[in-house]
Amino acid sequence: MGYIRARDIVVQFVVYGLASRSLKKSLIRAATGGALARDAGDRVVVKALDRVSLEIREGERIGLMGHNGSGKTTLLRVLAGAYEPIAGDFEIRGSVVSMLSVTLGMDPDATGLENIFLRGAVMGLSRKYIEQIVDEIAAFAELGDYIYMPLRTYSSGMSMRLAFATATAVSSDIILMDEWLSVGDADFSSKAQARLNQLVSNAKIVVLASHDASLLTQNCTRIVRLDHGRIVEDRQLSP
Repeated sequence: MGYIRARDIVVQFVVYGLASRSLKKSLIRAATGGALARDAGDRVVVKALDRVSLEIREGERIGLMGHNGSGKTTLLRVLAGAYEPIAGDFEIRGSVVSMLSVTLGMDPDATGLENIFLRGAVMGLSRKYIEQIVDEIAAFAELGDYIYMPLRTYSSGMSMRLAFATATAVSSDIILMDEWLSVGDADFSSKAQARLNQLVSNAKIVVLASHDASLLTQNCTRIVRLDHGRIVEDRQLSP
């Protein structure tokens, strides 16, 4: 089953050294990011999320829209468990795969093979399970004997292929994405997109943040727009 419920979520970050900066820069931050405020200790804080409430049911594909700093990525990170709200609560039912940073946990000095296990551990997979799928991941990445070489010897395209192959190796009830994943290598791109499309199709819930309105309208059933850490629009798209 896939289900997400967030209620009155608040996430804020302390801004240090703001007093030494110009008022103009402060106003720019206020206009492009979360709302500026002061906490109980009289410190300047940015409210990245300000009492956000959201319910997502099985079968829904949610498109998150908003300018840079509107709260899209922060909301995804809360749902992924990377950020803990200072207020509010949320409930998630179902397995979750986060594709916010597919290279998270990878070590440039470790081999490609070792990095499959490192990235898999970050994804919450057991070593026993990774052992069952490691050969399939290595084959999909098409790295040949480079799979036994340190990641620092890879080109950026090779590193991305390994990260993508590992991140998309496991189906999940809920998929969280910050922009649609793409892999630059022309020869690899076609099968990578086919794999991602299949993964998204099999998921019970998808939450995708993007600046590309046409991408969201093509792939989502509902649009949620954020502005200064608040939801300002929540609408269903026509079938």
